[in-house]
Amino acid sequence: MITARNLSKHFRVNRRAEGLKGAALSLFSRKYETVKAVDSIDLDIAQGEMIGYIGRNGAGKSTTIKMLTGILVPSEGSVTVNGLTPHRKRTINAMNIGVVFGQRTQLKWDIPVIETFRLLREVYQVPKERYARNIDLFTEVLELDGLLHTSVRKLSLGQRMKCDLAAAFLHDPKIIYLDEPTIGLDIVVKERVREFIKTMNSERGTTVILTTHDLRDIDEICERAIIIDKGRIAYDGALDQIKQEFGGQRIVRFDLSRPVPDYSALSIPGAEIIESKDLYFKVQIHRDGLSSSDLIREVMNLYPVQDISIKEQQIEDIVKKIYGSDQ
Repeated sequence: MITARNLSKHFRVNRRAEGLKGAALSLFSRKYETVKAVDSIDLDIAQGEMIGYIGRNGAGKSTTIKMLTGILVPSEGSVTVNGLTPHRKRTINAMNIGVVFGQRTQLKWDIPVIETFRLLREVYQVPKERYARNIDLFTEVLELDGLLHTSVRKLSLGQRMKCDLAAAFLHDPKIIYLDEPTIGLDIVVKERVREFIKTMNSERGTTVILTTHDLRDIDEICERAIIIDKGRIAYDGALDQIKQEFGGQRIVRFDLSRPVPDYSALSIPGAEIIESKDLYFKVQIHRDGLSSSDLIREVMNLYPVQDISIKEQQIEDIVKKIYGSDQ
């Protein structure tokens, strides 16, 4: 569905000296610097995949998406989306994609939501039967009852985001680009949005490219993650593989029935106490080393254990670790 080879985007930036003197000098002599926003990346994304595109601010995520949508022309390399070169076939490409920006809206501010949907039906030439079927489905899945005939300016952020999602999926796009679709939403609305995205993917085979700083979105929606940093791909693989390669730690918490002031009796190769209090302590073990069951058995022979909980290393921690290793 998406193929990119040596895809790059460079910007020529004027580096002006600070202060009034710098402003005056820039009138006569300017110094330019080439910034590599995206630097020779390769992408292969199949139809129906749900990809988490992760990166820090300025890493190159938005620039990549703009090249995939045809807004920007690559400086080098090539890209095809559904067999088309996006910047050369922008109109046709736009008919095949949907876009949601968490900080912006494509809904018309002063008219009811349904009027924007009707306008989009005309723009994308959606048949009446399919339009009616989609409206019914989206109203049910996203709980849009009571919102369709409300002016957009009167909607809360969560209500507007659900309507923006419906608008993006209205014409059954082959690919959907989601940029921070859950930003600022409460837990209930986030779950509704995530379930809707997964439903559209499973029922219609929509390819999803998700960029977000809420890595729980990636964990719950995507099976594959692409991590970009400083314009280059730092990692491309399955989420489980990321956890295995860059993570692999488990944290086991033991809650005790009575205070234990001294944990010196616990000396097990491959186990490290990372936090301890009178009534609980936490032990970190590596996935490929000591097993959780062996650790639990040893600890229960030593201490009055009342409860046990096991926590896998979170994707947030792993991404921080990947970034940290590239400092």
